[in-house]
Amino acid sequence: MTDSAANLIIPILRITFPQEDRLGHGKMELLEHIRETGSISAAGRAMDMSYRRAWLLVSEMNRMFSEQVVESQRGGQKGGGAALTPFGEELLERFRRMEKTMRESLAEDLAWLEGKRNLQPGVRS
Repeated sequence: MTDSAANLIIPILRITFPQEDRLGHGKMELLEHIRETGSISAAGRAMDMSYRRAWLLVSEMNRMFSEQVVESQRGGQKGGGAALTPFGEELLERFRRMEKTMRESLAEDLAWLEGKRNLQPGVRS
């Protein structure tokens, strides 16, 4: 990310379900890392997250839906592993598409907000 991009305002999508279940950027990033590494542990490390925390988030996502998001395998000669299910792949794809739709839909309003932002904290014009 460039310095100028780092200073832009960014909308963040978070979906809240009944019973306070939430789906947002962090869980989607975890799914991407699981897809890349084939491991819940490695995915957690990539996010500076403990294995326990990563496992709890995966367990939460698996509980939230009628289909599993991540399948894990224990032990074996190569140790365990994890992979997104077809449903997990679709969930990730749809969430990223919702984020893109949100950014595109809000682009004009975000540009307006950006133009009105005070870039010198503590100083009013």
